[in-house]
Amino acid sequence: MPANSDCANFRPANPGLPEPDFWLSRVLAWCLVKHAFAFRLLACFLSVTAATALIGIFEKWEADGTVLWAANGLLLAYLLLAPRWQWPAYLATGFLALILGSTLFHESWDRILLYNTLDLIEVITGAALLRRRSTELPRFTHRSYLLRFLAFGVLLGPAIAGAINALIAFIATGAPPGPTFLNWMVADGLGIAVTTPAFVAVFQTRFRVTQSWRQCWYYPPLLVLITVASFAQQKVPILSLIYPLLTLILIRLGLGYASLSMLSVAVVAGGLTMRGDGPFAAAHAIKIAAPGYLLQGYVASALILLYTVSMVLEKQRKAERRLQKIAALHALVTENSRDAIIISDFHGNRSYAYISAPVQAQVGWTADEFAKLNSLEQLHPEDRPKAANIVHELQSGVESAMIETRFRKRDGEYIWVESSLRLIRNPRTGSPSGILNIVRDITERKLVEQQLKDAYKAVETLAVTDALTGLANRRGFDQTLSSEWRRSLRDARPLSLLLIDVDLFKSYNDTYGHVRGDSCLKQIAEAALDVVARPGDMVARFGGEEFAVILPSTDGEGALRIAEEISMALRSRKLPHSSNPLGFLTLSIGCATMVPSFGLHSVNLVERADEALYKAKRDGRNQVCSHGIGLSAPKSENNIPQQAAVDKIA
Repeated sequence: MPANSDCANFRPANPGLPEPDFWLSRVLAWCLVKHAFAFRLLACFLSVTAATALIGIFEKWEADGTVLWAANGLLLAYLLLAPRWQWPAYLATGFLALILGSTLFHESWDRILLYNTLDLIEVITGAALLRRRSTELPRFTHRSYLLRFLAFGVLLGPAIAGAINALIAFIATGAPPGPTFLNWMVADGLGIAVTTPAFVAVFQTRFRVTQSWRQCWYYPPLLVLITVASFAQQKVPILSLIYPLLTLILIRLGLGYASLSMLSVAVVAGGLTMRGDGPFAAAHAIKIAAPGYLLQGYVASALILLYTVSMVLEKQRKAERRLQKIAALHALVTENSRDAIIISDFHGNRSYAYISAPVQAQVGWTADEFAKLNSLEQLHPEDRPKAANIVHELQSGVESAMIETRFRKRDGEYIWVESSLRLIRNPRTGSPSGILNIVRDITERKLVEQQLKDAYKAVETLAVTDALTGLANRRGFDQTLSSEWRRSLRDARPLSLLLIDVDLFKSYNDTYGHVRGDSCLKQIAEAALDVVARPGDMVARFGGEEFAVILPSTDGEGALRIAEEISMALRSRKLPHSSNPLGFLTLSIGCATMVPSFGLHSVNLVERADEALYKAKRDGRNQVCSHGIGLSAPKSENNIPQQAAVDKIA
């Protein structure tokens, strides 16, 4: 926009300072907040005065009284919305407003005071019974509250005040109490029934401009025009158009606008009927009923229609709100869940399948594709029999089950999933009809479990393995010997044990040091492993420089042969040992064989092998001795007789 345009003249001189309208709105807002109670009392006074004066503008029926007495219903609306501690102020304000508005009736002061006092009794009765606590607000769309309102506000309050008025009128003037009571009851009860819900809705909603109002703003004016057209003449019967339009206002704009529209209908219809116009004015001529009663019955039936439809609508809205809340909660849970929800029959055909976006990205299937898959066909072939058995159990009546299987992704790879299965029954027959399946990816968990198993296995291996030689340690030896003893006991087969000791190992350590000693022990272990080759046999480090060999299903001769081969395998290595008469390392081996039986234990086998080892060392070392057999005489190196070797060592 050019700088010299006319619009430039409308720019504020100092953009940094707020405009005057801003300060005015702030001042008005502060006044409304600071003096809100005073403004509400003023509004109560003016509205009750106007409502009372409006009745005075109408002429009285000849014998029927007024159509509606709206002032009491308006004052009752204020009390139902105000805290109980503010009631005295509202009652005093309402009483003054009733007196001021009643002066238009040109009644005597004693009548004005009497009627207005009865009005206060009527209003206080309804308010006290309807709002027993300050926190209890009116809810005309709830059936229980509406029934209480009709019982206490519309019937009981006007009945008490009407009965007192009828009694005083009978005593003072001799007027029949029945018609007097009925006129009061109908006029005040109907007025409260129309005005109280209308103004409560007005005060609560404040008629905010909504999308529905922008679209349907012309409904209330149209209703007023139809009401005028219906009650201004008697030739065209269009009175029936008021009910559907009133119902339409209730549905589209709410109870507040509908109640206010109903009040407008009552005022317009009452004014025109008093002039002698409308369909009810002809009632005098044909003597069906008083026009006032016909009009009051019409208004009452309209109120019943409004209240009934409003309760139905509120029940429907409550159900919709509940469904919306459930739907929102369901969407929140499912969209943030990493589970898939499947409902299928017992053959794996899915009738419902939900898969969240994170799971879609993980498995590669879209939601539509996922819903068409067969549950059983997507499992790993090895897992299908297990899954089929679970499905069969559910079909037989088992309520729930858990299963871990491998699920095939779109790219053909498999992931581990955990399926929580629950049986679905037909709600009418109770027979099994399907399966609810909640599937969760547990691939990471299975990986962690496998890592834990591997770690446990490694720790367990370390616990039974000798760190120096890599053989089983004493703990591993004890476990294996106990296991083989039980197996041999069951099979009635022999079990042999070799105990091996390095000859003069202490002097070897003293001469060559502990490092060479450790290397020596490793070579002894290797020599033993070279000989002991069967899968069931076991070589273990028994302790220090002692080793043990467990030989299942081996008799005494076989054990002796293995012992001799181990001894020869070490001698062939010719590990230097200056303290040994042969000049290299030699072994002493004790051998024992038993067929386990009840009453014996594996420790008996160890004791016999130890006795044989002691005998071999006692008889000169570098030899194999078997328990119960004696000395085995392997030949020494350099063709030296075994006895000569023993003599040297001795």
